Amino acid sequence: MFQLGKTIVSEDIIQKDFLCNLSACKGQCCIDGDAGAPLDKNETEILKAIYPKIKPYLRKEGVAAIEAQGTHIATESGELETPLINGADCAYVIFDEKNVAMCAIEEAYNQGDVSWKKPVSCHMYPVRVKDYSEFSAVNYHHWPICDDACVLGKELQVPVYKFVKEALIRKFGEDWYSELEKMAEKLNK
Repeated sequence: MFQLGKTIVSEDIIQKDFLCNLSACKGQCCIDGDAGAPLDKNETEILKAIYPKIKPYLRKEGVAAIEAQGTHIATESGELETPLINGADCAYVIFDEKNVAMCAIEEAYNQGDVSWKKPVSCHMYPVRVKDYSEFSAVNYHHWPICDDACVLGKELQVPVYKFVKEALIRKFGEDWYSELEKMAEKLNK
């Protein structure tokens, strides 16, 4: 672990390799698990505002889940998340012609209908951030359904932090990412 500003960063994001391999996993991370995608408070406001533009992209099950639960939910512990369809798929999941899970929010973004790509927690995956009062912990999350992504990342030599560069900059800023790159150079010597 090392410190960058108000973050404590796991060396795993520099030392582990990762490159999504959707042809192998079919987007399982969006349909497996027992919780929705973590959201920041400001993201819940964005979801409320853009929902009418996203709705046409959603599956009927997603629309039903969102209209029953809201554009986001709060867990018993107060964590904010995307709602789920029957406790499984993220309500914002859609499928392409090859049955690969995709994000309806990102599809609306790609089509130019919204200017927000998707929740930053999704964009940063496999990096997870846990906020504490004095700092944020930035960690690599290993999930066996992503083993193919680890293999592909190793084969193509793409460390986690490079795979999620855009998302890390979105979350922490250009200066923070530049410091991360310097630390990576130092650790890799």
